[in-house]
Amino acid sequence: MMLIWLWAYKIKNAGIVDIFWAFNFTIISAIIWLMADGYEERKNIVCGLAALWSLRLGIYLLIRVGSHLKEEEGRYKQLRIDWAPNANRTFFIFFQTQALSNIFLATPFFILSMNPSPELTLIEKIGAGMWFISIIGEGIADWQLKKFKSSPDSKGKVCQYGLWNYSRHPNYFFQLMIWISVFIFSLTTPYGWISIICPLTIGYLIFKVTGIPMTEEQSIRSKGDLYKEYQRTTSVFVPWFKKK
Repeated sequence: MMLIWLWAYKIKNAGIVDIFWAFNFTIISAIIWLMADGYEERKNIVCGLAALWSLRLGIYLLIRVGSHLKEEEGRYKQLRIDWAPNANRTFFIFFQTQALSNIFLATPFFILSMNPSPELTLIEKIGAGMWFISIIGEGIADWQLKKFKSSPDSKGKVCQYGLWNYSRHPNYFFQLMIWISVFIFSLTTPYGWISIICPLTIGYLIFKVTGIPMTEEQSIRSKGDLYKEYQRTTSVFVPWFKKK
């Protein structure tokens, strides 16, 4: 992340941190898969699902952010303003915090992959199923948003296509569901209860820090009354029917 910060400093685009935050979980999963000595089938499922989610999200962000490297995304532009005149120094700290969060959030992967119990419990199977479905849901939400933004007719409009018609942040909803699924998967593993830190941390970030608050502030700045009407009629998080 130090090297990524140097690149971000050079191109004046801190948004690239999102790409490498996602891909870092693939690296961690590979290390765990090679070195952990737990039950092989459990280790394969955990590392496979973690890598699948990481690669899917990382590739999506690589395409999205990589398509406008010379133009920093709105929320990072705002942070640069908020953190002036020491924005670059603060971004350095931010990048290192992101690196630490990779290891912190990977805690369940370490715990699960070292579990020697030679069979998968029903709870683990339910957790794995929820995890896989949530990865697909997050992918669909991201694809629908990308498809909407790529249409010339969408300029100046608010995305209400597919899942975005039922939730203002379906991508965040499924992201949190992924970490809840990891926690459920961990319940029957010794010390697996520690995994509760993941959905609690992600939930806090989504609802209070860099997720919904910053995204909605930027949307109001760029879309104005159109987005305020979207806020009035559409569930903020859990997909649900429109308000009249």
